[in-house]
Amino acid sequence: MSVIDVGGNVREGEELDIVAVENWLKAQGVDLQGQVEVTQYSGGASNWTYRLKYDNTDLILRRPPKGTKAKSAHDMAREYHVQKNLVPFYSALPEMVALCQDESVIGCDFYVMKRIKGIIPRAKLPPELQFDEADVHQLCINFLDKLIELHQVPFQGTELEQLGKGDGYCRRQVEGWDARYIKAHTINVPSFKYVRKWLHDNIPADSKTCIIHNDWRLDNVILNPQNPTEVIGVLDWEMATLGDPLMDLGSALAYWVEESDNHIFKSTRRQPTNLKGMFTRQQVVEYYLNKTGLQTENWTFYEVFGVFRLAVIAQQIYYRYYHKQTDNPAFKDFWIIIHALHIRALKLIGKQKIEANEIAQKYIEKFKEILPK
Repeated sequence: MSVIDVGGNVREGEELDIVAVENWLKAQGVDLQGQVEVTQYSGGASNWTYRLKYDNTDLILRRPPKGTKAKSAHDMAREYHVQKNLVPFYSALPEMVALCQDESVIGCDFYVMKRIKGIIPRAKLPPELQFDEADVHQLCINFLDKLIELHQVPFQGTELEQLGKGDGYCRRQVEGWDARYIKAHTINVPSFKYVRKWLHDNIPADSKTCIIHNDWRLDNVILNPQNPTEVIGVLDWEMATLGDPLMDLGSALAYWVEESDNHIFKSTRRQPTNLKGMFTRQQVVEYYLNKTGLQTENWTFYEVFGVFRLAVIAQQIYYRYYHKQTDNPAFKDFWIIIHALHIRALKLIGKQKIEANEIAQKYIEKFKEILPK
């Protein structure tokens, strides 16, 4: 079994009009030789990603899911231009090939880039890598260093300066995610009333403004097959913007599942952060602050924000299932995750005298059997 990510069969209903794509690529001056092999990557819950393998070139195509109404939620042009403009300053990016905004081709915007051949570290590292604790530790450091490198990119005076509004990012994010949660709320999840108020009351001044990825996870990076602790590519730039780097780190830690975390978080783990050799969440923060020289008097704000933001993302997905806009069974139990994230946020804030611990235990015991092991 190869450890290299090559994609799998194209999912039913998500087939690509490859003839239309090929005709368009050739019109852009792209040389395509031989019969194409089309596969689809299974990772991610948003945009659809395909591999187009030819005799002379290996390409990746990204497009939004069918039925997308708001382009702002799946802005292919923005994602394309972020990467194209960032390449001169940040090496861990693929070469952009072309952007299509002519919906007559396949019915939506899409873009094509060169494929980076490598390993994507998902929930479980491939056993073929034979990583020991030292290898895992080095991967963890290299992964964090690549984030730190991104946060040092000199964007001023470049096209990247148009990525976001800059100052006031923390306040805009709290207000924006608060509004999204209210809009997506269902009767079987908590209101997050205390957490939301606490976030509003504790908004800090921005620590600095820089380019942030906004979805920094191990399953969004590509590792060098010859040196698997080395990060050679970073994927999924859909939410990249100008903002506070500590918000980027706090959002990343919301996905960081430790060995000591409860069953609900372990069952939803998407990256191998539980392995021996990986930093704990606290160690991640200490490493980042020491290496960047940034300081904060209230790290808890950034971590609570990350947890709340993840709860909103999960609730927006669950809202679609709850209102029968999708019947994907993978979303059926997302409301349980929302409760677990609510309890985690309360504990971070320090409001533990309410019934948080009792509620947590009730949900963990009640749903152990229905969640994946």
